[in-house]
Amino acid sequence: MCGICGQLRFDNKSVDSKDLNIMMSKIARRGPDSSGEWAQTGVGFGHQRLSIIDLSNHAHQPMEDQALDLVLVFNGTIYNYKALRVELSKQGYEFFSQSDTEVILKAYHFWGEDCVLHLDGMFAFCIWDKKQQHLFVARDRMGIKPLYFNLTDQAFSFASNAQSLVAIGADTSINSVALQQQLSLHAVVPAPNTVLAGVNKIKPATTLIIKSNGDIKETTYWQPKAQRPDIALTDSEYIEKTHDLLTQAVLKRMDAADVPIGVLLSGGLDSSLLVALLKEAGHEDIRTFSIGFEDIDDEAGSEFEYSDQIVDRFDTHHEKYVVSNSQVLPRLGEAIANMNEPMVGQDSVAFYLLAEQVSKHIKVVLSGQGADEAFAGYFWYPRMQAETGSEVERFSKHYVDRPYEEYLQTVNEKYHSGNHTQTWLNKEFAKANADEFMDKVFRTDITRLVVDDPVKRVDNMTMAWGLEARVPFMDYRLVEHALSIPPSLKMSEEGKHPLKQISRGLLPDSVIDRKKGYFPMPALKYVRGEFLEFMADILTSSACVNRGVFDQNFVQKVINQPEKYMTALNGSRLWHLALLEYWLQINVDGKK
Repeated sequence: MCGICGQLRFDNKSVDSKDLNIMMSKIARRGPDSSGEWAQTGVGFGHQRLSIIDLSNHAHQPMEDQALDLVLVFNGTIYNYKALRVELSKQGYEFFSQSDTEVILKAYHFWGEDCVLHLDGMFAFCIWDKKQQHLFVARDRMGIKPLYFNLTDQAFSFASNAQSLVAIGADTSINSVALQQQLSLHAVVPAPNTVLAGVNKIKPATTLIIKSNGDIKETTYWQPKAQRPDIALTDSEYIEKTHDLLTQAVLKRMDAADVPIGVLLSGGLDSSLLVALLKEAGHEDIRTFSIGFEDIDDEAGSEFEYSDQIVDRFDTHHEKYVVSNSQVLPRLGEAIANMNEPMVGQDSVAFYLLAEQVSKHIKVVLSGQGADEAFAGYFWYPRMQAETGSEVERFSKHYVDRPYEEYLQTVNEKYHSGNHTQTWLNKEFAKANADEFMDKVFRTDITRLVVDDPVKRVDNMTMAWGLEARVPFMDYRLVEHALSIPPSLKMSEEGKHPLKQISRGLLPDSVIDRKKGYFPMPALKYVRGEFLEFMADILTSSACVNRGVFDQNFVQKVINQPEKYMTALNGSRLWHLALLEYWLQINVDGKK
């Protein structure tokens, strides 16, 4: 929906308007419709708006409620804002807009910190409470909307992306904890860390209260269980409830907008099911969008074979884009410049190029992210289940990108600070309220890992074009239910059994029973030719050598035999290294 930024100073100085303008320039693409600033002694907010709910100036941000002595900047969408508005009106609140933004202000005034428990949506927001003289900062349960911060003795600064904080002087030295996780969890760096020492991020389902003297209180307000319900359900009841909750998740995301909404249609089960449920609920004018690339050898570069079947069955208004592989490399730098953090998923550039085209037609789209994590769609889940050893060993063998011993060879000794990935996984798997090993796997994936991989990719690449992506499969009520389903039920039929059962009769069997696919982009999967030369040039550049992160002897081994260095998830370890270095060159070098 938007980009937000701001600062609270602890040294009694005024917020530098130049710094505020610099941060706003770095988030401008997230909100191209309008911009706004607000400041008083010691605190200032900036906002870039993408107008989706209440398109009038009454919903302009930063939003100040003078009667309540509150000021807010907000990124996201509150799906139940109309119901909350009715509830708060009964409590005597009067509204000056039709926006979900104003509902947050009133909710905070009425419920205080607990307001987040009443919000159903994706959000990152910051409220300046004039009476209490503190900031209240919140991020949604699933972490769908990003929120980064820099904390020093002088100030707390926040923004929707890391680039804003780098631009005003955040420490850009490498965080060794994050570096080891970056290269082990296919670019997932769990909050609060990022690969940059001076840039952190708010954890999902977390609120902060930051006082003007620098004191900070952190609260986690949602921790889902991964256990069977107290009242046992039959398999058919689990599936029926999945159908009901998913339908509700889709419809609430369609209803909360004053602009048309489309669907990113990959041709896979997940996005196809979204279209089918919209049709089942009575939506007729459905807009869908697909992208494909050139084939390489036997590897298909598109899934049009399947997406075309969905278009034909549901008579959607469809736009299909074909991108030649020759276009990928010239646009790669653009996509990386819009990544909040380094992201190695090969579909990042695909989403970036697709969003560019879709944004010419529409402002909001539904996307299928989260279905595989919530409903056991990946090939590595059965392998983990069949594995022996400790829980973390079973998980790591089929997920972690490189053994710790190889990590020590990959980076220079300065960054040999411990196996932080294993430490983090031990902590995650030790959490209570999970019935069995696979329950812990699914909970870790859907509540922690997915946040900083596919969800962040889709948010960054779509918002780079002022396009908001909504993810029904990550509806928190649906996730709570999915985590209660027995793993054996989710994993039957080679995974996603509940979704496949829902789809029978709605979708063509060829779409339901097809082999699990991934956003095809062969040029970045098979590192050869100009792509190999490109990556080699990055990793042997003077910038990379002088940065001193990677051991150049090991780098040369990987360049010489890239096919030998593939991950457990079939990713290229060479691409992982090159992407990280290229991101640093684009987003850090020259920004200092």
